[in-house]
Amino acid sequence: MTTAVEIDFDIRVGIALPPTDLLVGGEWQPAAVGERFEVIDPVTERVIAHVARGREADVQRAVAAARAAVDGGAWSRLSGVERGRLLFRLADLMERDFAQLTQVETLDIGQPLKNPSAAIATLRYFAGWADKIDGRHVVLPDSNGRPTHTYVRREPIGVVAAITPWNSPLMTGAWKIAPALAAGCSVVIKPPEDAPLSTLYLGALALEAGFPPGAINIVPGLGTEAGAPLVTAPGVDKVTFTGSTAVGRQIGAQASGLLKAVTLELGGKSPQVVFADADLERHIPMMARQFYLNSGQVCAAGTRLLVERPVLDQVIEGVARQLEQVRVGDPFKPDTQIGSLISRRQFERVSGYIDRGRAEATLVTGGNRLGDTGFFLQPTLFTGTNDITIGQEEIFGPVGLVVPFDSYEEAIRLANDTPYGLASVVYTANLGTAHRAAADIRAGLVRVNGGAGVPAPQVPFGGMKSSGLGRELSYAGIEACTVEKTVSLEL
Repeated sequence: MTTAVEIDFDIRVGIALPPTDLLVGGEWQPAAVGERFEVIDPVTERVIAHVARGREADVQRAVAAARAAVDGGAWSRLSGVERGRLLFRLADLMERDFAQLTQVETLDIGQPLKNPSAAIATLRYFAGWADKIDGRHVVLPDSNGRPTHTYVRREPIGVVAAITPWNSPLMTGAWKIAPALAAGCSVVIKPPEDAPLSTLYLGALALEAGFPPGAINIVPGLGTEAGAPLVTAPGVDKVTFTGSTAVGRQIGAQASGLLKAVTLELGGKSPQVVFADADLERHIPMMARQFYLNSGQVCAAGTRLLVERPVLDQVIEGVARQLEQVRVGDPFKPDTQIGSLISRRQFERVSGYIDRGRAEATLVTGGNRLGDTGFFLQPTLFTGTNDITIGQEEIFGPVGLVVPFDSYEEAIRLANDTPYGLASVVYTANLGTAHRAAADIRAGLVRVNGGAGVPAPQVPFGGMKSSGLGRELSYAGIEACTVEKTVSLEL
């Protein structure tokens, strides 16, 4: 396993950064009070940018611009065909600037291979829906002796506030803005304060693509100063948030109290259920990737490895061996598999959970910091029981827990014994067991014999229980950004 990290400081020189102001009404503008906040490279711990620090007054300006865009502005007058063309154009520009976007997001979050492919695919998927959002005709009895004509329109919900996370801001940002824009909504984006740069780059490309003023607005800033007032802004019709369950509960309560629509994609403590008949040679590398992908900073990461006892030792040894071979390092080096955690705050949080794991469970491998610069941690594996702290709470770091089971019923009980219900993986050679487990596990996503992967835009994604409300992607994303209106005429 890697014991030190070599960082190439020079490779970051010359990376083209985007504008660092607010994007409001089609123009780059400074924050009202002129303040800025530092963006830190989590690999070198150096300041890489000073970004406009939006506050409530800036949020109000952005929401007003978004409101004007859908209340008779140029954006509201575009047809679905025209909206789709703009989304396709934005996707094309992202593809043109593929290398630059990859560099910016890699620099921003400290992880390798953070390319915009998933975001581009999402934009193109929803661009195809933009001219296919329609209503329906309903046949009803005559009224007062006269025939009637009744139909249902599907209309944009209005202004959508999108608050995005730092672990993959470009991809999750596209999940939120693409269906909203396809449906004819305008958006105000509050990017993550730890990683705002790729979202700002997207804003620059949106201007180049020709989106009308106010269709896309971006207000970087701190969560309490920009995110909170965005949730409660009177001109916002819908709030969509990806992040921690604790913050999601606050946002859900505020938005619901103001009768705003809300979509919440929150935390997870996802199980990987390994039955004794699974193809271990094939699947053990997948099991390990669930722990370390993106340094474990993935809401759907399978951090609880539930293993049928006959293959327990084989799985523990195999996964540990995989984790010990993971190349941790500078994300700009081609052989690096994972980089750093996002910030010192997150590094200390994850380190605290590892300390808790040492006290409650048995450490198999990992658990140490790597190097003196940057927020690097060894991928870490424990064995223990499902009810301990590291088995119940989301760590959001490269930390996994192995728990044995002796029967199908116990496996399902353990899989569901968590406050969360976002994702899961089942490994088995038995098709009946696969379908049975897929039905019995309470999670929004069940993968069978498949490991880590990005949800495809063609299928819905979201959680149960404390993992969130509503669904993103697929046509569910369009439905979440629209409302139905019934029109009834007496002829």
